[in-house]
Amino acid sequence: MKIPRIEDLQLFIHAADRGGLSAAARELDMAPAAASAALKRLEGVLQARLFVRSTRSLRLTAEGERYLAYARQILQAVEEGAASVARDAQEVGGELNLSMPSDLGRNVLLPWLDAFQAQHPMVRFRIRISDRLADLYRQPVDIAIRYGEPEDSTMVALPLMPDNRRVLCASPAYLKRHGRPQALVDLQHHNCLRYVLGDTVHDRWIFHRNGSIETMTVQGDRICDDADLVRRWAVAGKGLAYKSALDIRADLKSGKLVALLPELDGEPAPLNLVCAHRLMLSPSVTALRTFLQESLKEPAN
Repeated sequence: MKIPRIEDLQLFIHAADRGGLSAAARELDMAPAAASAALKRLEGVLQARLFVRSTRSLRLTAEGERYLAYARQILQAVEEGAASVARDAQEVGGELNLSMPSDLGRNVLLPWLDAFQAQHPMVRFRIRISDRLADLYRQPVDIAIRYGEPEDSTMVALPLMPDNRRVLCASPAYLKRHGRPQALVDLQHHNCLRYVLGDTVHDRWIFHRNGSIETMTVQGDRICDDADLVRRWAVAGKGLAYKSALDIRADLKSGKLVALLPELDGEPAPLNLVCAHRLMLSPSVTALRTFLQESLKEPAN
């Protein structure tokens, strides 16, 4: 079934209200021929005659009378929808479909989102927590909070914490049992807790020293596709972990985890807010980004 054009419905309603096609055309700034074509097109879609026409008058048929009420409802719904979108484009409110990593999401971001929502009660969240990257084109996700730069250069990436890095760490209990590594090569003799990113095991740990890159391939008895579980294993003393500093900053402050090999700089892990297009940067998204940037400046609890 064909769907009528909105502009044809507008012409039909104006013609019915004004009692003439010429008056409706003038009001809509249309040429008479274009107005006549619009009416014929609408009647073709509906397979019905909407007006009885003469040289001097235009009168609705029975079908036209019946359809006029529906046409008004359609046009009103379209106008209300456009007004709603326009309001959302100007106000901090509406639903945000948000994707975030498991560890950072559960342990750092969720309390901040509660605080943001308390400041902006018109905002509604729909949250997807996973270490698998959401497809912003195919999945119902407006924005994603991600580590690293997006592989797709068409994505818009706004920095939240560009200088974040990974940190080699372990619990005091693990270090008491197995000793503290003194050099990168010592990782070969430790149980390293690895995670899966996408379909790849993250077992090549990259470090920076004075402008050069040093890499160590590590082994261990545990692998998981949930970074939060890797952090929990590390806190429980099951091995060494190589985690984003943001994920473990509260554990480092409390002493549950200890940073190791401080002479090495960890691999960069910049945190970004990512969306598919700049049109997605609504006032709600902009306000959320500002709120998260300020929250990231505060020390860990």
